[in-house]
Amino acid sequence: MEGASGFINAVLRNLVRQKDQIVWPDREKDLKQYLHIMGNNPEWLIEKLFRVYGEETAEAILMYEKPEHAMVIRPNMLKNTDEAFEKLLNRKPWKWRRGIVPHAYLIGGAVEIEKDEDYQRGLFSIQGQSSLLAAEAVQVKPGMRVLDACAAPGGKAAYLSETMQDTGRVFAWEIHEKRAALIEAMKKRLRIENLRISVRDAQTPKPDMEGTMDAVLLDAPCTGLGVMEEKPDLKFRLKESDIAAIAQTQTSLLNAVSKFVKPGGTLVYSTCSILPEEGAEQIRVFLETHPAFSVRPLPVSYPEAFRQEQSKVGLQLFSFRDHVEGFFIARMQRQSD
Repeated sequence: MEGASGFINAVLRNLVRQKDQIVWPDREKDLKQYLHIMGNNPEWLIEKLFRVYGEETAEAILMYEKPEHAMVIRPNMLKNTDEAFEKLLNRKPWKWRRGIVPHAYLIGGAVEIEKDEDYQRGLFSIQGQSSLLAAEAVQVKPGMRVLDACAAPGGKAAYLSETMQDTGRVFAWEIHEKRAALIEAMKKRLRIENLRISVRDAQTPKPDMEGTMDAVLLDAPCTGLGVMEEKPDLKFRLKESDIAAIAQTQTSLLNAVSKFVKPGGTLVYSTCSILPEEGAEQIRVFLETHPAFSVRPLPVSYPEAFRQEQSKVGLQLFSFRDHVEGFFIARMQRQSD
């Protein structure tokens, strides 16, 4: 856009000349305007979070800044224990510390980590702590049949496969072919054998699989508002009018994939969102219309503080409070026949 350079330079020069005359919004007088200008947030989102959570929590959500040491990696559990992985990390020039989630390590100082030799050899993966928690909620065991219904880019499916020690079968479905290719590349890099990848819309009926899965994980498409600090463009591409359609897709997916859970099996629903209509409200309605399912306690491998935050419909995580990505996670069980 070279044609715009003269205009942009003029604006910036004017800003430099008059910067001392700018009147910034006063937080005490107009919190909404303060969050809009100083936090770079759309007004509709501020108003919505005010309604849902109140001004104090809304401000904490909208003004949260991701700290240093923010990249999260975890060992390939087919090739490394946590202890062995820490020895590997000690040989790196990176700063690192343990996360608050099992197998999570927060690192700093890594540049172009995808080019790291050990990453290319499949010794570790990049995966957020809340994403790990969603996969950990499934509580897989060796030999299970498990479905990851919206699997790309594949981190959760890999976690399930590795936790099962490459036994049983993990089915990874992804509606977009290019994103399914990302899972294929991950499978090859990590050398996972029990993962079966399909380009498939999980909303499409598949009668032959109904009641056959020991567990189903649905990390549903969502607004992504739980990871705004990582993807700040999301809140400007999203409109408030988009939310209802996104929530309807989540409902459709949840209704569809729940059919695949066998009696006594587990269904985990998650989204990287902080909106009730994508989390707590979604599960409340699902439980009312699917009485065979009930919410179960989160596993003891979760931090105790997180388990204490679990409500009757699931766990809502916030970046500012929990120091992980903003996620909603519900662990449910289908009653036995």
